[in-house]
Amino acid sequence: MLSISEQVDLPRHQLGGFDHADVHLESGRVYVAHTALGTVEIIDGERAKHLATLTGCLDASGVLCAQKENLLFAASRGTGKILVVDALTNRVLREAQAGSAPNGLAWDSNHRQLLVGDVQDNKAILVDPYSGELISSLQLAGRPRWCAYSATRDQFLVNIREPSGVAILAPENLSQKAFLPVSVAGPHGIDIDDKSSLAYVACDAMAVVILDISTGHEKAVVPIGGAPDVAWLNAGRHRLYCAIGNPGIIEVINIHELVVDEKVKTEEGAHTFTFDKKRQRLYTFLPKSCRMTIYTEA
Repeated sequence: MLSISEQVDLPRHQLGGFDHADVHLESGRVYVAHTALGTVEIIDGERAKHLATLTGCLDASGVLCAQKENLLFAASRGTGKILVVDALTNRVLREAQAGSAPNGLAWDSNHRQLLVGDVQDNKAILVDPYSGELISSLQLAGRPRWCAYSATRDQFLVNIREPSGVAILAPENLSQKAFLPVSVAGPHGIDIDDKSSLAYVACDAMAVVILDISTGHEKAVVPIGGAPDVAWLNAGRHRLYCAIGNPGIIEVINIHELVVDEKVKTEEGAHTFTFDKKRQRLYTFLPKSCRMTIYTEA
C-alpha cells in the first residue's frame, strides 16, 4: 500500500503545472518538467529537498533518464529542442533540434539513440544525443503521445491518439513494423514489462489496455476512474500506477488480478508522477500547491 512519507515545496507558478518526470536511479535525483515556468526542477528524492532549476526549456514536456549513460533528456515544446544533460553534474551538454513540438521520449539502450514524438507534425524523430544530430524521421498515422523502448524485442512503441493504437517502430531505420489497434480511445501513458512482452496502455476513455506485443492481441481491459496521463509499472510488486488529474487520484492496478486495488487522493490537476523502482518511492507533482508528494510502498 502507498503511504505519504514527505512533501517538498517547488518553485511557485501562477497558472499551469508540471509534465513528465523521471528518476536517476544511481543518485536518487528526481527530474520534472515544470511546464508553467519553462524549466526542469531537480529534487533530491532521498533527502526530500529541492536542489536546483534548469532554465531554457520553454513549455517543458517530456523528461527521461538514460540510466547507464547518466544522461537526462528534456523536451522543450516551445523551442523544438531537446536538452541533453549530464545527470551526474546537472550540466547541460548540448541542445538538439527535434521537430516542431517534441514531447514523448524513449531511450534506445541498445543503439544509444533517442526517439522523440513530435506532437505538432505527428512525426517520430530519431536523435543522436552525443552529436545532437537528427538521424531520421517518420510520419506517423496520428498524434503521438508517450513512447517506450523494448530492449528485449529491440523496438520502439509509440502511442497514437487517433487512430487509437500503438505503432511499433524499428530503431535501425525508423520504419513502422506494425500498428496494433487499441479498442479504447486515446492511448496516452505507456509502460512495458519486457519479461512478459506486455505493454500497459493508459487510455483517455478511462481504461488501461494490456497488450501482448508479441502477438498484437489485447490480454485485458481494466476500467479506471478517470482519464489517465502517466502510467508506471512496478513489476516487482505486480502493480501499475495511473495518474488521473480529474478528480486528482492515483489508481493502482493489481496486474495479476486485473483490478484496481487501491485509490489514493492527490490533488485536482495532478496528472503526472514518476516511480523509483530501486527505492520503491512514487513522486507525485501537485500543480495547485506547487509541491512534490513522496509516497512509499509498504
